Amino acid sequence: MPRPVLLFTGPWADLPLEVLAPKAAGWGYGGFELCCWGDHLEVQRGLSDDAYGPARLDLLARHDLSAPVVANHKVGQAVSDPVDARHQGLVPDYVWGDGDPAGVRQRAAEEMVATFRLAERLGAGVVSGFTGSPVWGYVAGYPAPKPGVIADALRGFAAQWHPLLDAARDCGVRFACEVHPGQAAFDLHSAEVVLDALGGREEFGWTFDPSHLHWQGVDPVEFLRRFPDRIFHVHAKDAQLTLNGRAGVLAGYWPSGDVRAGWQFRSPGHGGVDWAAVVRALNEVGYDGPLSVDWHDPGMDRESGAADACRFVKAVDLDPPAKPFRG
Repeated sequence: MPRPVLLFTGPWADLPLEVLAPKAAGWGYGGFELCCWGDHLEVQRGLSDDAYGPARLDLLARHDLSAPVVANHKVGQAVSDPVDARHQGLVPDYVWGDGDPAGVRQRAAEEMVATFRLAERLGAGVVSGFTGSPVWGYVAGYPAPKPGVIADALRGFAAQWHPLLDAARDCGVRFACEVHPGQAAFDLHSAEVVLDALGGREEFGWTFDPSHLHWQGVDPVEFLRRFPDRIFHVHAKDAQLTLNGRAGVLAGYWPSGDVRAGWQFRSPGHGGVDWAAVVRALNEVGYDGPLSVDWHDPGMDRESGAADACRFVKAVDLDPPAKPFRG
């Protein structure tokens, strides 16, 4: 059976859900990875108003859409980051409060627990998101940290996330941490370190996005083979390296689409990711969940691009063999 193709709603948060839903259905999507910003999904309203969640699901059902995954990347980022003024634009006002970093982190943790509870109410088995990182500033930075600094930071990270994962477990929900620069887990080896720091918690796994790995020079297939039982969710996004001798693979100071960057995100099929190899590896590790288009391409119209992405993902998604082939 083909995997469901979802649309990650984050890049469309400027559109009300009632406007986005018929568009996504028309582009060919089967559902949403429903994001907790814009008006798409309001966490506290979903817990305080018993009619809110069913109304959201009814809106989607009218367009033959489902919502098997809930996303709360922006709030998750504030759980383990050194919080500063940048985070005010990420989190709701009630999470930001007075902006005291310790308070913001605590309220962000509480909001993630609330997100797990809302996901349970909606029947979504996976919450995707970011964790933030207490030590991202040390990556490729100077002066380099001593090993004890990283060890202490990871212990603190685990202490922050264990109670959240307890809540996820109690709700019957898994947390799919998106492996991404800026997070505690950003490549294969750092993902190993984070998983070990958390004691291999069963509730904790990965949102696999090959664009983030390809951008860094990490082989997405190797990542899948290293974590066959931890791939809880998959994003479909591409990336194109443009290493012209003037820029490298670090993000730089530049906005998306700036020609000074050494890489750019691309719509699936328009970058350098080997999608045939990725899909074969997903089959190899037994991943049968949705493929969620996280659409981002500064060189394409987003509506025609989203439709094109849906067609591409459906075309490249090969069914695994029913039984081992013997020639």
